Amino acid sequence: MEEKKRCRWCVGDALYEKYHDEEWGKPVYDDATLFEFLVLETFQAGLSWITILRKRENFRKAFDQFDYKKIAKYDDAKVDALMQDAGIIRYQLKIRSAISNAQCFMEIQKEFGSFSNYIWKFTDGKPIENNRKSMSEIPATTPLSDAISKDLKKRGFKFVGSTTIYAHMQATGMVNDHIADCWITKP
Repeated sequence: MEEKKRCRWCVGDALYEKYHDEEWGKPVYDDATLFEFLVLETFQAGLSWITILRKRENFRKAFDQFDYKKIAKYDDAKVDALMQDAGIIRYQLKIRSAISNAQCFMEIQKEFGSFSNYIWKFTDGKPIENNRKSMSEIPATTPLSDAISKDLKKRGFKFVGSTTIYAHMQATGMVNDHIADCWITKP
């Protein structure tokens, strides 16, 4: 049986390959999942994605399954408890940003009906198909990720620089950056 050809970044690690095959680049329109990826991407800033992926289940437990309504109400005692949780990234500014981002997330929901409506309006509701030939063609940021980052920051979000937002766009399928010879892009 021939092995699947995958995007090079995930090859060699079973967890990474499963994430690549089952999640990365698949369009997400569900607010709960969009919020989960937003939190995980903000914690990933400055770290490798595999580090976050390996701690994902710990993050889910620590952050109430990424229930943004609960997270928005976290107090200093909860922040202190999270700072003691060795299963997650214990960086106070990122923990506090998850709380304020949950509050901002709900404000966007009020304004647009859902966060999905808001974020997907930047691509007219459809994924951008990039047809990359190699990993070297994949940018860290784009003018679109710059624009989304700027708008989110204006709305009060933290740790949402353009690189973080582009990674979020890739993870949630707003852009398809699977390389051309990846099995996922094959018909």
